[in-house]
Amino acid sequence: MANEHYTPTERRPIAARRWPIWQRAAVSLARQGVSPNAISLAGMACGVAAGGALAATAAWPRWAPLFWLAAAVLIQLRLLANLLDGMVAIESGRASPVGELYNEVPDRVSDTATIVGAGCAAGGDVLLGCLAALAAMFTAYVRTTGKAAGARHEYCGPMAKQQRMALLTGTAVAAALLPAAWQPVWGMAGSRGLVAAVLLVITAGSLLTAVRRLVRIAATLRGSGR
Repeated sequence: MANEHYTPTERRPIAARRWPIWQRAAVSLARQGVSPNAISLAGMACGVAAGGALAATAAWPRWAPLFWLAAAVLIQLRLLANLLDGMVAIESGRASPVGELYNEVPDRVSDTATIVGAGCAAGGDVLLGCLAALAAMFTAYVRTTGKAAGARHEYCGPMAKQQRMALLTGTAVAAALLPAAWQPVWGMAGSRGLVAAVLLVITAGSLLTAVRRLVRIAATLRGSGR
């Protein structure tokens, strides 16, 4: 149930919220009575499906280009849902404290499913996928812990959600379109490829992101006397 006296916490700064096309889409969805929580769950479904599509590139290599492209589209649909759910909640006056849960929990499920799926993909590495997923979740943990301690949400990068998903989207498109001979291979017997390298970048970038957020949160708390 919406709480008309509830004010959502600060939202992730996304320039696309100002685009007329998404503003009109949010208004249209709100008028049709679409639940913002349902949009959040739809986004989670897209994130999980993206992970499945990525893993399928190794299981069914004959159809790998289609799975790569499907994963890229599903990742972007997940991000679109993440964009619209909050906009619809505010437009329809249905923002509520429960909506915060729908905003955070599906994101963590989506991130984990997509990144672990990348670890299972052709040219990926399961261990690196798990490490990258843990590192990504750690960035969110730092952000929400800082908010609970009294600081603002820290969304800084260099490997926040949008950057992680943009990198995976670009990787999926490249894997679908580039000839196999152009794609890098490394590790024992060339068992790892482009995806594994990208997972290393996500892991390192996420850890750097977590450190940057911790530093900013600590500075905010010190400044407020907490």
